[in-house]
Amino acid sequence: MDAFTAGLLQRIRATESDLTRARDEGDDFLVDVELAELDDLRRLAAEHGVEVGVSGV
Repeated sequence: MDAFTAGLLQRIRATESDLTRARDEGDDFLVDVELAELDDLRRLAAEHGVEVGVSGV
């Protein structure tokens, strides 16, 4: 796995974790921010052929 792929997957995992935390805390604004970030990261992964595991987020 190259550095780009590893970094991208790490950012996705971190964003998923941050999203879970925002939901748990009831921070609707932060949930929206994290969802937008996650959408962008998943789009970037798809554009570069990086397979992202399916999560419950």
